[in-house]
Amino acid sequence: MIASLYGKVESINSDAAIINVGGVGFRVYMPTTSLVNIGRQGDEVKVYTHMHVREDNITLYGFPTDDELWLFEVLLGVTGLGPKLSMAMLSALTPDQIRMAIATGSTDMLDMIPGIGKKVASRIILELKDKIGAGLAITPTEETRENTDVLAALTSLGYSPAEAVRAVANLPDDAKMKLEEKVKLALQYLGSK
Repeated sequence: MIASLYGKVESINSDAAIINVGGVGFRVYMPTTSLVNIGRQGDEVKVYTHMHVREDNITLYGFPTDDELWLFEVLLGVTGLGPKLSMAMLSALTPDQIRMAIATGSTDMLDMIPGIGKKVASRIILELKDKIGAGLAITPTEETRENTDVLAALTSLGYSPAEAVRAVANLPDDAKMKLEEKVKLALQYLGSK
């Protein structure tokens, strides 16, 4: 099993990077946030990997931290949640946002991710609440409720759920920020893309 790679970035595309380790190029599928921050061609990088083996395919999934790798592997344990949906979750939300959504039972936050509906979001929460939610707040915080309100506001303005989730994921972690300010910052983020 390949647990990590340390090498040079050979190329980056929309869903994967080619990392050259000792003359061998490994295609590593990564969350979009990781691909944006991995560096440029020629930069040396280390990624923690999960090797997914199927009958007809062997695929490497990579993450900049072992915490993201752990969360990815935990998500894979959910019934019916494969590597593509797990990657979509880590592309749309930070690991802390995923943990908070699970701990607080926020299906609204999870079902905004493309490919995850209310039914799958409920299953994720049900199966992972004890594993991931341990030590986190059991009731929704004011900030979590406001982020759900920001998502609702953006989708009511015509933005897709994926766009809304990305905008909320890029909001600063400021508990004192009002709902209106968060919506305004999210709209500025969406306007710059």
